[in-house]
Amino acid sequence: MDKIHNMRVFSRVAEAGSFTAVANILESSVAHVSRAISLLEDELRVRLFHRTTRRITLTDAGKRYYQRCKQILADMDYADAEAGDALNDPSGMLRVHAMPGLGQTHLAACIVAYQARYPSVNIELVLSSTMPRLVEEQFDVSVVRANTLPDSGYVSQVIGTSRSVLVAAPSYLEKHSLLRSPEDLESHACVRIQSPASAADGWQFESADGAVLSNASKARFKVSDAEALRVALRAGAGIGELAACLAIDDLRTGTLIRILPQFQLPTRNVYSIYPSRHYLDAKIRTFVDFVKEELSMRISSQEAALQT
Repeated sequence: MDKIHNMRVFSRVAEAGSFTAVANILESSVAHVSRAISLLEDELRVRLFHRTTRRITLTDAGKRYYQRCKQILADMDYADAEAGDALNDPSGMLRVHAMPGLGQTHLAACIVAYQARYPSVNIELVLSSTMPRLVEEQFDVSVVRANTLPDSGYVSQVIGTSRSVLVAAPSYLEKHSLLRSPEDLESHACVRIQSPASAADGWQFESADGAVLSNASKARFKVSDAEALRVALRAGAGIGELAACLAIDDLRTGTLIRILPQFQLPTRNVYSIYPSRHYLDAKIRTFVDFVKEELSMRISSQEAALQT
C-alpha cells in the first residue's frame, strides 16, 4: 500500500468534501478514491469520515489525522520543492481566478507584465463572478472585489481598494426626474448586480460631512455579470452601480453619466486569496506580490482620474 498516496487522497477529500470532486482532480475514479480512504481506515483501525448519501464530513479522529497529514505532506512538498528549486524559481502553470470586471480592465494587463518578468510561468485566467472553491476547482490564486470574505480557511490579503459609482444613460435621464439625494432613487428604475461584491438590499451613501444614508429601493432588473450590467445601463435600463474601472471610459465619452456625485458609495477591498499552505510555491508568492503592487497602482491611478 502506498500510504503517502493515500494520505494525499485523504487530505484532498477532507478539503474538497467530496469523493467525486477529488476523483476529477486526480483524473481517477470515485472507486479509486474510496479504496484509498478505506485502506487508510483499515490500517489505522478508525473511521475518518462520516458518510451519508448526501455528504461526507470528518470524524473527530479524522480531523486530528488531517492536521497531522497536512503538516507531514507540507514538509515533504517543501523538501521536493527545495530540491527542485521551485521555492525560489517561479515556473510552471498558474491557474488564476478573477471577477470579470477586475480581470478585463486590470488583471489581464498585470498578467502580461508579470510574465514579462517571469517568462517561465504559464498562466490560465478564468473569469467568474462567483467565489471559487480553490482546492476543488484547482485554482492557485483568486483575485476578487468584495465587502468581506466568507469563512473558508484560505489565506487572503488586501491588495488594493476600489470604489463604485452610480451611473445612468443620458437616454434614461432625459425621461425621468432629476435626482438630488438618495431618497429620490425610490421613484427610479434601479438595476443591481448579484455578486459577492455588492449588497443585494440597497446602496449606502456617505455625504461630504460624513453622514451615512441608505437606500433600499427595489431593483427592477438584476444581473449576475458586471459587463452585462454595463450594457443594460448604456441601453437605458435605469440607474446602477458600476466599479470605477468599468465605468470610467463611458463617463469620459458621455455614454453614461454619474448620478449623485456629491455622495460616495463605500470603498471595497480587492483581495488575493490562495489555499492555506505552509510553504508557498514561488510562482504563487511572486504573482501575489506583483499583483499587489501593480494592480493597486492601476486602480489608484484610474480612480484619481475619475475625480478630475
